[in-house]
Amino acid sequence: MFTSVLMIEKALTSADVEFVTTLHGDEPVAFHVLLQPRGDQADRLLRAIDDIALGELDEAVRERDTPEGAAAQGVGQQALDVSVQALRAAGSTAEGRLVEDHPLEALKALVAEASADEVIVLTDPHYVEEFFHRDWASRARHKVGVPVLKLFSHSKA
Repeated sequence: MFTSVLMIEKALTSADVEFVTTLHGDEPVAFHVLLQPRGDQADRLLRAIDDIALGELDEAVRERDTPEGAAAQGVGQQALDVSVQALRAAGSTAEGRLVEDHPLEALKALVAEASADEVIVLTDPHYVEEFFHRDWASRARHKVGVPVLKLFSHSKA
């Protein structure tokens, strides 16, 4: 069985589930899902710039209304539960956990704990962070010791 650590920032859509569960053809895949709710480290200004770059001005304005930190924990747990259930419904083995602090350290620890074969970072585009190679996938490549695949979410959750 192939073991993937899947790092996400919101609930998986049905298109995302189909995409990640078919990456390895017919080989069975076990997913260990990490979801980090929005917190203080997720700079609201950078998210707004990304929204503007994508032409989503309405989203940029709504950034201030999105729960962060402790207020985002419940929303994050819900998104994680929905994602794990969707992966299981698609025939994969899946378990998940929320990341509270230091997402890359949690990722590195889970890769070792699960003896993962790869890491998949599935996010919306983050142009500013990607330009400076400060996005999760770029930073994870130097930490985890397994291949890191960066994928963009197919649609909004």
